[in-house]
Amino acid sequence: MGRVTSETTATDAAAHRAPEPAGQPPVWQRRLRRFGYPVRPQADVRARLVPAFPEPGGRMWAAFGVSPRAAARLARWSGWAGPLLVTLFAGVLRFWDLGSPRKVIFDETYYPKDAWSLLQYGYEGTWAKNANDALVGHPPQLLLSPEHSYVVHPPMGKWLIALGEWAFGMNPFGWRFMVALLGTLSVLLVCRIGRRLLRSTALGCLAGTLLAVDGLHFVMSRTALLDLIVMFWVVAAFGCLLVDRDRTRGRLADALPLGPDGLARPDAGVGDRLRLGRRPWRIAAGLCLGLSAATKWNGLYFLAAFALMSVLWDVAARRTAGARRPFRSAVRRDVLPAFGSTVVVALATYLASWSGWIATKGGYYRDWATSPEGVKAGWTWLPDWLRSLWHYQTEVYAFHTGLTTPHTYQSNPWSWLVLGRPVSYFYEDPKAGQDGCTAAEGCAREVLALGTPLLWWAACFALLYVLYRWLFKRDWRAGAVACGVAAGYLPWFLYQERTIFLFYAVVFVPFLCLALAMLIGALIGPPGSTERRRTIGAVGAGVLVLLIIWNFIYFYPLYTGMPIPKSAWHHRMWFDSWV
Repeated sequence: MGRVTSETTATDAAAHRAPEPAGQPPVWQRRLRRFGYPVRPQADVRARLVPAFPEPGGRMWAAFGVSPRAAARLARWSGWAGPLLVTLFAGVLRFWDLGSPRKVIFDETYYPKDAWSLLQYGYEGTWAKNANDALVGHPPQLLLSPEHSYVVHPPMGKWLIALGEWAFGMNPFGWRFMVALLGTLSVLLVCRIGRRLLRSTALGCLAGTLLAVDGLHFVMSRTALLDLIVMFWVVAAFGCLLVDRDRTRGRLADALPLGPDGLARPDAGVGDRLRLGRRPWRIAAGLCLGLSAATKWNGLYFLAAFALMSVLWDVAARRTAGARRPFRSAVRRDVLPAFGSTVVVALATYLASWSGWIATKGGYYRDWATSPEGVKAGWTWLPDWLRSLWHYQTEVYAFHTGLTTPHTYQSNPWSWLVLGRPVSYFYEDPKAGQDGCTAAEGCAREVLALGTPLLWWAACFALLYVLYRWLFKRDWRAGAVACGVAAGYLPWFLYQERTIFLFYAVVFVPFLCLALAMLIGALIGPPGSTERRRTIGAVGAGVLVLLIIWNFIYFYPLYTGMPIPKSAWHHRMWFDSWV
């Protein structure tokens, strides 16, 4: 089993101490010598800046009779082989019978049709009222006209859905293909992110496996909605920032002087004045954050949270390197480049996502700037398309903030973590002999956007553990996970009157899985624990993971619209609010 190392925890604890003379222990340790306190040798600053990945062990392969040389090679490959196997498992789950139900379910009434219209006109046209039935008819019909329609989400996510429709046609498999692909790739990202964050391949693969068997992520991966696309770009941005963090801290470590013992020592000149150079991974993060906001506007919250987190990481890195005034140094040397790499790049990406609307003339509000209202509004020295686009954005903002129409499946964010009110995307009750129903009592077919209950309820405890690690142990890893959850969850509390749904939570599900993997790593035991302690912890962790997988299997029929007897459906309605 992989291990969670504690070196990164020491990084932040040490980062808040004032720099000491090279080769000397801190003052408080020297004062405690008189009371018999054993002074520990100073750690290498390089190890605190960039903790090494633990060397992969070959004990597991050796237990299967593999030669030591082959076992070492397999262990080295595990950093990619493990995540790829987990991704393959997730992909089989998500692509199996992807075209079922062969219906337009829930909000697929909007985005697949808008995506097809983008392919045809570059903007969203108008569909006939009976277009949904016509799309899945025999033969299918595309009842689309070039008359523009009013849409309230940016086009990026719909362009991605359109790629699947272009490749496989305007059918359920085609419009769900790209979402299923991104859902599968997000599992790979979480495996690799977990490995880098926790310095453990096993825990990284565990986080990816948990994501693969989460019901909400699974359902959203098989439905052509926008929220999973937002989640994919958010997770990709988070991974890019982690790589940027390691590389930046590596530059600081390389610039530090060595002491007589050959270990790197803090240096105020390096910590305060070193310029961190080009940071392509942070630019890539800005691009991904721009793509998330260009899919749905809630991606903007992640842009603000992650940009701030990246700067705070720079402050901590400079402090650890020996900076006397790390905040001032970061403000002078890091804040402006960070703003350009994230905010400016994201805004440029968002603007570029509207290229189809800008390049054509038929889109909604496209000619607003030349109308009497637009001319009266002023700012006529700006390009007409820019003024029209800005007006469109203000109208969309007014729509989102004023959306209070009651809905059967709306829910308050207070209930999300305990899965208080999931959303039913599709429901039918075929009689015996219809649509694969073999039960005399009749059947139920449902696609329910419900997270795997045991996973989510365990994640509630994991979040408490993460907050404890961040607030009391100064564990930056816990802070990063908490930041991802907070950016995807807390903003919804600002809209208590707005019509909102549980499936919006899919954007922070990967961070719940990382939090739970972190808790399971602590349950197994830290390095240096006794064999008995780690055995008991591993058994407990294994039982929890197996129960979560069983829970996913139990609810699988409700995630895929399989026909099951009415009694079996009722047994799965654990709470009245799920009906």
